[in-house]
Amino acid sequence: MLRMIGLRLALGVMTLFGASVLIFAGTEILPGDLASALLQNNATPENLATMREQLGLDRPAVVRYAAWFGGALQGDLGRSLASERPVAGELAPRLRNTLFLAVYAAAIAVPLAIALGLMAAVWQGSVFDRGVNMVTLMTISIPEYLVGYLLMKYISVELGWLPTLANVTDDTALGERFYLTLLPMLTLVLVVIAHMMRMTRASVLAIMASPYIEMAFLKGIPKWIVVVRHAFPNALAPVISVVALNLAYLIVGVVVVEAVFVYPGLGQLMVDAVSKHDVPVVQACGLLFSSAFILLNMLADIAAILANPRLRHPR
Repeated sequence: MLRMIGLRLALGVMTLFGASVLIFAGTEILPGDLASALLQNNATPENLATMREQLGLDRPAVVRYAAWFGGALQGDLGRSLASERPVAGELAPRLRNTLFLAVYAAAIAVPLAIALGLMAAVWQGSVFDRGVNMVTLMTISIPEYLVGYLLMKYISVELGWLPTLANVTDDTALGERFYLTLLPMLTLVLVVIAHMMRMTRASVLAIMASPYIEMAFLKGIPKWIVVVRHAFPNALAPVISVVALNLAYLIVGVVVVEAVFVYPGLGQLMVDAVSKHDVPVVQACGLLFSSAFILLNMLADIAAILANPRLRHPR
């Protein structure tokens, strides 16, 4: 077991290294020159040379990558070109906001999706089963920004129940923060719930054809008890994987949702940094998103191994 966990950790580190290379290369191949974009009308040859030297652009790309990634491993993400402040200080409050929204949405989406999936499996082929599948298929097919705008139009503008923008600050009280972020939370829940619900239903129904499930039915055990106590525990491995993927999306994929609701999280910070050509902030946000995605997938692999004895003892 320890060897398998160690292997997963090693693969995670290698994946993070590969992601960091792609992030750095992606910012390097952006069109235009960073020094020219920062200087704009003051881009004389002398000023360009000085700015390129200050930014380290006169050094080879390999040297700059080694300096950037080595500093990131030590917690030094560089300085923002827009505010000239340490990038880590810029990211800390935005990361807290993004994690708050992700945990808020996950606390609603995960139990609701699993409950709906189990109910659809118990009442397979019923009106409830078909209705839930149809609604979730609709939500999974609509882009998240469109879901956000529709909720904003009907719930905020026409009904006036919730604010259109999630303007939270560090001084916002917890209760008010829940209220202000209710609309972006609903958007994320509607987007991610379909994957988890449909995977829960499919995994449980696949287990229902097993001989021990048929034996439980022959003993006269009610169907909902068979599903919850016997089928669901053995269907946890794929459910854990899809839950982890959607939790990663709640952190990584919030860029569009935060931009729609002007929520001060990492996604909105990354959008602002791209518009300002603030490359260190863009690189730091990309590295954080990659780390979160890799970590959650690695934890899902380990949890699936722990939940399934056959994976722990392949022989």
